[in-house]
Amino acid sequence: MSLHLYSHPLASFCHKVLIALYENDTPFQAHLVDLADPAGKADFLELWPVGKMPVLRDEARGRTVPETSIIVEYLQQHHPGPRALLPADADARLDVRLWDRFFDLYVQAPMQRIVLEELRGAHEKDPRGVADAHAALATAYAMIERQAQREWICGDDFTLADCAAAPALFYAAIIAPLPDAHPRLRAYYERLMDRASVRRTLAEARPYFPYFPFRERIPARFLQD
Repeated sequence: MSLHLYSHPLASFCHKVLIALYENDTPFQAHLVDLADPAGKADFLELWPVGKMPVLRDEARGRTVPETSIIVEYLQQHHPGPRALLPADADARLDVRLWDRFFDLYVQAPMQRIVLEELRGAHEKDPRGVADAHAALATAYAMIERQAQREWICGDDFTLADCAAAPALFYAAIIAPLPDAHPRLRAYYERLMDRASVRRTLAEARPYFPYFPFRERIPARFLQD
C-alpha cells in the first residue's frame, strides 16, 4: 500500500481528506493518531513536527504531504481518480480554492475556537472570544446563503470546496444551528450530509462522538445507521 493517512476519526480537518479519498475510492492505509499516547505522539511528531493532522505519506514517491488542501491537490496530481476535485479551468479552480479556504478559515476556525473554549478550565475562559467566534459563524452562514445558488458550492460538480464544507458545517451546525432564514444554506447542508463519502466518514467518526464536548447536541440521525 503506497498511501498512508495519519489522522483521527473525530477530527474535522481529517474528515476533509477522508471525503476526498472516498470520493475516488482511493486505496490507502489508515493510521489512527492518538496524541494522548506519548509513544504515538512521538512517532507522529517524527513524521510531521508541527503535530497537526492529517498527514499523508506516499511511500512509493517518498513524500510526506501535510495540510488538507495540499493533500487533496497532491492526490489529484499523483493518484487521480474518476472524479476531479479541482477543475481544469484556471478561473474555476481559483473559485474552488477560494471557497475551500473560506470553509477552513471562516467556518472551521471559529467552530474549533468554540469547541476548545468548552474544554478549558473556568479560569481560562474567554467569553469575548466565544462571542466573536459566534459572530464570525453568523457572517459565514450569510455568505454561504448567497453563494449556494446551485447544487454544490462552486457549481454543478462536487469539489475540494465541498470536501471542506461538509465537516465544517457538520460541526458548526451542532454548535450554532443553521438559521431558518437561510434556506439555501440549509438545503446545501442536507445535500452534503446525504453524500455517500460524507455518510461514510461520519459513520467512522460515530464511535468517537462521546468525546466531542457538545455531544449532547449531535442530532439523533447521526448517531445511528
